[in-house]
Amino acid sequence: MKKNFLILGAGTAGTIMANHMRRKLDLTKWQITLLDKDAEHYYQPGFLFMPFGIYSEEDIVRPKRKFIGRGVTYLQVPVERIDAGANRVQLATGDSISYDVLVVATGTAPAPEETEGMTGSDWRDKVHEFYTFEGSRALRGALQEFKGGRLVVHICEMPIKCPVAPLEFAFLADAWLSEHGLRDKTAITFVTPLSGAFTKPVASKILGHLLEDKKINVVTDFSIARVDNEDHKIVSWDEKEVPYDLLVTVPTNMGDPMIERSGLGDEFNYVPTDKHTLQSKAHKNIFVIGDATDAPTSKAGSVAHFEAEVLTENLLAFIDGKPLETHFDGHANCFIESGKGKGYLLDFNYEQEPVTGKFPVPGIGPMSLLDESRLNHMGKMAFKWIYWNVLLQGLPIPMVGHKMSMAGKNIPKEEKVPVASE
Repeated sequence: MKKNFLILGAGTAGTIMANHMRRKLDLTKWQITLLDKDAEHYYQPGFLFMPFGIYSEEDIVRPKRKFIGRGVTYLQVPVERIDAGANRVQLATGDSISYDVLVVATGTAPAPEETEGMTGSDWRDKVHEFYTFEGSRALRGALQEFKGGRLVVHICEMPIKCPVAPLEFAFLADAWLSEHGLRDKTAITFVTPLSGAFTKPVASKILGHLLEDKKINVVTDFSIARVDNEDHKIVSWDEKEVPYDLLVTVPTNMGDPMIERSGLGDEFNYVPTDKHTLQSKAHKNIFVIGDATDAPTSKAGSVAHFEAEVLTENLLAFIDGKPLETHFDGHANCFIESGKGKGYLLDFNYEQEPVTGKFPVPGIGPMSLLDESRLNHMGKMAFKWIYWNVLLQGLPIPMVGHKMSMAGKNIPKEEKVPVASE
């Protein structure tokens, strides 16, 4: 009888893992099953661009089945809970599936109901988000109707998917409003719960001028208590107020509610995970990848890609009864759209903050780290093709491995600043 290798979630991380493991496992001995409740796969970085008409709906939606290779059984069914003690997953249909090895790739999603008043009368009218397909589409309509006023871009709390996306939205909004003759009629305010828009020293020094140059006001240390729908303002726990005519918020991000029902998550429904091996801290035959983990790195597609390379090796070691020797270092890279056809590129990990340099070839590039250029913008736009045709297939990206290279980076002489604690 075949053993059961089960993956929960057919988003970015789960799809990549299914395609990795179908090539690595002996399919005469293993049955690979991938579960997901939804039929459509979204290119989530595209949610940032859809409100501005840069991407259409067709650009960012594909059927999930299209990206699942041979050798994987795909079932579209909601999961009720994981019974880790019995090595079994209970389905919403009442059926169950047993597993020998389980990979949790259930992601994260906005939870606007976590903030008092957020889903009140202003929701999808004056209050919008762009972290879902429906939200991005609704925000596109709101921008088309916007005639100027107070535009507030706001983050409820961390962690969130793609931490730089709210800043990118503010930069793109500045450019879009300028193109449509509305910038002089609009005050843009960026509101964050953090102590600054950029919190890492090198990046802050280099990027700090962007908000000032674009005349974007910044409100820091803002811990939201409620949205006041009557007076159209957000209010913090210490009673600071920021009024809006259009609020573009990033709601609290939460892991799948199924994780809470299973008793496997933290306060945000993320699974406590060894940040280096990606093994569950509570159950040895459960592994976690992507946005579902509590690993202190960015919740982004590039991270899922790098994690998948490590996790594949560790899963094979676990199956063979060997130690988990391949370590994930928190490697993440991301482009930052700065508006008007330019962008920045960041490359960092658990220990090394973003710095300047050349990427991916030391001294050559062609990409420049922490340097604004049209080439970086082009790289951001090209990533959509890479995502659909390379990343989801579980194929390697040339010259960019899971272990971050220090070559080509301009490391400050002073002691490097860790980006995350142990």
